[in-house]
Amino acid sequence: MSHEPFETFAAVYAVDALDGDDLAQFEAHLPTCATCQATVREAQETLTRATLSMPPQSPPPTARAALVRRVAERRERRSYGWLRWAAATAVAASAAAMFASTQVAVRYEARLGQMARETAAVRERLARNEAALQEQVAFYRGAVELLRDPATRVVDLRGQGTESTATGRMVWNDTAGGHLVVAGLRPAPAGKVYEAWTIAAGAKPAGLFAVDQEGRALHRVPPETGVKVFAVTLEPEGGVPAPTGPIVLASK
Repeated sequence: MSHEPFETFAAVYAVDALDGDDLAQFEAHLPTCATCQATVREAQETLTRATLSMPPQSPPPTARAALVRRVAERRERRSYGWLRWAAATAVAASAAAMFASTQVAVRYEARLGQMARETAAVRERLARNEAALQEQVAFYRGAVELLRDPATRVVDLRGQGTESTATGRMVWNDTAGGHLVVAGLRPAPAGKVYEAWTIAAGAKPAGLFAVDQEGRALHRVPPETGVKVFAVTLEPEGGVPAPTGPIVLASK
């Protein structure tokens, strides 16, 4: 928009005769324009001097009533506009504050939830490790107790076939049973499990076990009299009553 219309608005504004959209546009423009400010000031000063130089006169009643009504309407319109602007500003500020606080709360709750899950996972992992450690301690304590009995013997098991690098050791007592320690045995494939055997007159199942990622395992074996050989085979998951799979560990 060119500046020319504002020059006309300035003179009309000086006598308080500008209204509607023209008034809104000019009042938005006036604070930023030194030329229009000067024009309004000069027009108002000229009007004041002209008024002072004229003899005092009383305006007609109709003109006075119209002037009072116009001033009241102008004040009401300006007050309403200000209140509407203030209300809109307050609503916008309130909405922004609520949005910001909601965003902060959501991020804070998400972080708290993540921390709670991480803490629960750590506690669960510590509980598993503690349980595994306690089981190992109990296992080795039982093996030590067996070794105090002169009837206990220690039997070595050697890896067989594809598990030739694996090793095993059985701490065995015919009356109390045995404790088998395995190392270097690869984890069983999916659907398979390792099964221990005691062999006397025939092979008897001595329990199922799994190895960890490093190929280690601790396994208790129930007592059996007259055992001559110990072995481990790879069997279908769930175990079998008689050996069917390849032998992975065996004693002499």
